[in-house]
Amino acid sequence: MNILVINCGSSSLKYQLLDMKEEQVLAKGLVERIGIEGSRIKHTTTGKDQVTIEEPMKDHKKALEMVLNALVDSEYGAIKSMDEIEAVGHRVVHGGEKFANSVIIDDEVMKAIRECIELAPLHNPPNIMGIEACKELMPNTPMVAVFDTAFHQTIPKANYMYPLPYELYEKYGIRKYGFHGTSHKYVSQRAAELLGRPIEELNIVTCHLGNGASVCAVQGGKSVETSMGFTPLEGLAMGTRSGDVDPAVILFIMEKEGLSFDEVNELLNKKSGVLGLSGISSDFRDLEEEAAKGNERALLALQLFCNRVKKYIGAYVALMCRIDALVFTAGIGENSPAVREHICNGLECINIKLDKELNQVRGKEARLNSDLTSTAIFVIPTNEELMIARETKELVEK
Repeated sequence: MNILVINCGSSSLKYQLLDMKEEQVLAKGLVERIGIEGSRIKHTTTGKDQVTIEEPMKDHKKALEMVLNALVDSEYGAIKSMDEIEAVGHRVVHGGEKFANSVIIDDEVMKAIRECIELAPLHNPPNIMGIEACKELMPNTPMVAVFDTAFHQTIPKANYMYPLPYELYEKYGIRKYGFHGTSHKYVSQRAAELLGRPIEELNIVTCHLGNGASVCAVQGGKSVETSMGFTPLEGLAMGTRSGDVDPAVILFIMEKEGLSFDEVNELLNKKSGVLGLSGISSDFRDLEEEAAKGNERALLALQLFCNRVKKYIGAYVALMCRIDALVFTAGIGENSPAVREHICNGLECINIKLDKELNQVRGKEARLNSDLTSTAIFVIPTNEELMIARETKELVEK
């Protein structure tokens, strides 16, 4: 079965075509600047050189038309006709409380996704545009929605509720939803495979550390707690997001600086995190380079980030009584030995013992300790596209 995976942003579109018989990527690409001057596709068919196609794209329908044309192109395509695409899996950021699993898309599902727009106003609208464009261009092809939030719908109520007046939850759905669910699900399942044990027997902590970052407690294959909350702002310090902050600080800043709601929202989401603390960059490679030169604020930003991750890991060990595996994934988690080492330093008291030599790995799957009596530590590159394709295949075959 060939499955096309679509991930739509407001002016971009990522895609992969996968042959699910062997779980092989046939082609992948990125569409940039949709609706903006300079629109282009960077398309790569496995075994062939990358091509860049520059052409005006006024909307997501035109972008998807060009993607499909690229996939069937006689020179640089991967398939002979669109009939070879048997299903499409769409990444949808927010499913609210309506979706605890991936679903075949129909009119009722579309209605429910639209009702979640107020929970993800920046993400769900372009996700919807991508689905609608695909339905128009491929009306007879099954479509599946895979939600970032769905994996976290198993979190117990005592963990996802906020200590606010209960009627605010009833009226507006104010609660923890969590994000990066597809990534946390994939790497926890892969960790169980690497350990050769049923995931139902395991307690795993997964650390998705990129420009956006979150930690998840996975017990028996189910999310039982995660660091992101009602929005992706809660939890860890991130590239530009503040993460956990005393709510009164926000009110204090608004009053002292005379900031509007939009301005303080911009401050917390785009000007804070390690960027705001260091005054240098949101890119951890830049911070590591500057810290090595003796820049104290760069070092402070790195230490604060790592300490926040460490605190969540400790909390989740307490929550589950023990952990069998600790997993690092995403851009920083996969590529920064220094960050992984700093996070694990001091966690020997809870049986997390990193091997510094084994830790010198970037961007590939590896175990970072050889002591079989301690918690297994892994680097596992995330593969959200494969997870989306697997869930799409399973639903369509049913």
